Amino acid sequence: MSEAGKKQPKHAHAGHRSRLRTRFMEAPGALPDYEILEMMLFAANPRGDTKAQAKQLLAEFGSFAKLINADRARLQASPHAGEAAIAAIKLVKEAATRLVRAEVADRPVLSGWQALLDYLQVAMGENAIEQFRILFLDRKNTLIADEVQQQGTVDQTPVYPREVVKRALELHASAIIMVHNHPSGDVRPSRGDIEMTKQVRDAAKPLGIALHDHVIVGRGKHASFKAMMLI
Repeated sequence: MSEAGKKQPKHAHAGHRSRLRTRFMEAPGALPDYEILEMMLFAANPRGDTKAQAKQLLAEFGSFAKLINADRARLQASPHAGEAAIAAIKLVKEAATRLVRAEVADRPVLSGWQALLDYLQVAMGENAIEQFRILFLDRKNTLIADEVQQQGTVDQTPVYPREVVKRALELHASAIIMVHNHPSGDVRPSRGDIEMTKQVRDAAKPLGIALHDHVIVGRGKHASFKAMMLI
């Protein structure tokens, strides 16, 4: 029988993929980042060499975390990521965010502060664009809603105290925690951050809404206005 007539394997990388899955199931933590990414891309690239693609993406973005946290526009600009690969990457980010958010939900937020910080780091600690979000709490300090209120340029997000208070009233929140990220990684509050925080606190207090804290996150670090006695 000629070579053309021989039955070909389902795809050239089937054996490698099977071995990689076995290694992952036996010791997930032992796999380097490129092999985890390689597996993530299996569905996005059923017949191609996802090892090469994974290494190219990591080289381009600098790290696994930076790749997973890259926004869609940045990923679309990459010559190594089509729409299927982008969907696979963003799926992992969303799954990770939901997993850590589940540790925050349905319990008093203030009694699980480290879980909250972990969630905020996953959700926005590596974002390239500054984002301002609010956690709305009920009288038992249980999370009612977690909403992104504003997104800004690389280094500035406009925040309007009246809009913050208005939304808290709409949700019947008794308290709020404000959060924003600093893409630079420097979590020290600016003069503008401090002034805006005081404006929100002063607008909320007469209406019976407490500002528990304002947290700045960035690249594995955080700063708490309450801990720094700024509110």
